[in-house]
Amino acid sequence: MREEFDTCPYGYNSTARLIVEEAEEILYKPFNVLDHGFVRLVDYMGGDAAIVQAARVSYGSGTKKVQEDSGLIRYLMRHRHTTPFEMVELKFHAKMPIFVARQWIRHRTANVNEISGRYSILDKEFYLPLPENLGTQSKKNRQGRDEIVSSREAISILEMLKHDALTAYSHYEYLLNEDSENPGNPKDQERSMLARELSRMDLTLNFYTQWYWKIDLHNLFHFLSLRMDDHAQYEIKVYADKMAEITKAVAPIAYQAFEDYRLYGINLSKLEKELIKSSIDKAKLSNLLESSELSKREKDEFKLKLNL
Repeated sequence: MREEFDTCPYGYNSTARLIVEEAEEILYKPFNVLDHGFVRLVDYMGGDAAIVQAARVSYGSGTKKVQEDSGLIRYLMRHRHTTPFEMVELKFHAKMPIFVARQWIRHRTANVNEISGRYSILDKEFYLPLPENLGTQSKKNRQGRDEIVSSREAISILEMLKHDALTAYSHYEYLLNEDSENPGNPKDQERSMLARELSRMDLTLNFYTQWYWKIDLHNLFHFLSLRMDDHAQYEIKVYADKMAEITKAVAPIAYQAFEDYRLYGINLSKLEKELIKSSIDKAKLSNLLESSELSKREKDEFKLKLNL
């Protein structure tokens, strides 16, 4: 499908809207994931400037200096003012194993259109993990994996997965009974052509599907915060990592704020906060704070958090 993608189906592509040069450079470019998968940006609306514009609309002030824009975006992220981030949207074209798609679709804040197995004949492409990604069931986390299986076991597991997928696709083709050289006609005139919507149910979950996935930046950050986490399943995490690269190109200031305050930040409970406040050397921390790279506003807010 990537070869058939038409970037300009109606013969024109001029625009007067806001564009981001870094995003334009990667537009339509596939970022390969796993063995047959990819994710790419096919459209976007807005960037850092759109976030600032939305945030300042209440008092009618136009875009100011980049440094001031950065401070505003970081303030919005820090204080969870989410609406301005919803003004930016990204549309992805992604191809992933079905079991990854079923996990991905749990994020119900996007607009999704998936390839139809009722209408199309699905490709003979299925995911086989690398040996180093075959882990045993975690004893601490029911939805995670643990130690890597032995080389001998890995060979056996991969052979089984490949055999089952090839057998499933062979049965899929048998049920379809469609002549590839004469679509719509039976390959075996003595048998019926089972409906595509029924034939597809014989395929295993490691076969690939694909979709268009459009989401606003606020909800995309939520998706990334969960799927880039160390506890996320490897097969979806690698997609999130690539999508993070793309997101950074569209809204670099917002993405940096997301990394600083959400992805690599931590939340403390009331009790945890009190424990820290009661055990720190406030004078030493205050001195360290003054020499830090935090902005004046961030320093002031930090002091309020810990009553320095």
